[in-house]
Amino acid sequence: MKTVSDELFPVVDPDGNVVGSATRGECHGGSMLLHPVVHLHVVGSDGSLLLQKRSMAKDIQPGKWDTAVGGHVDLSETPSQAVVREAAEELGIDASAAEFVQRYIFESEVERELVHTFFLTVNPATFNASFADDEIDEIRFWTPQELTAAKGTGILTRNFELEMERILPKITDR
Repeated sequence: MKTVSDELFPVVDPDGNVVGSATRGECHGGSMLLHPVVHLHVVGSDGSLLLQKRSMAKDIQPGKWDTAVGGHVDLSETPSQAVVREAAEELGIDASAAEFVQRYIFESEVERELVHTFFLTVNPATFNASFADDEIDEIRFWTPQELTAAKGTGILTRNFELEMERILPKITDR
């Protein structure tokens, strides 16, 4: 798990153009420097959505349910490369067939992220992942009804709750 506070992230403009770099500590420390991240939504062919329960060791929102795969784009890579790398690191899966869906800016009290969202459709009955237990405590598929019921209860990350409103319609339209 990459948690070294001096790890360098790209700093980008709202269109995703790299305009500089900053450390993880600077990006997560209230500077509000816009930095790119990727989210991979693993969508079940039955309409379910795989979520990960973030490790209690995470520096941001530990122990909460979140996007199946999420991570920072490294200084030398594209979002497409980052989503493939992060999926391999976090779940041990090949995400090279992931589809780009959207890009948006997320802002919390301590950071600003340019989120690149991808979908990967799988068969939940045969899906096999080996998650990194230093990053993830648990994974499971959730139905859209379970996700809706969990919203506002405090068990989902704030970012995922906001993103869920954007992605659930896209999942049901597939």
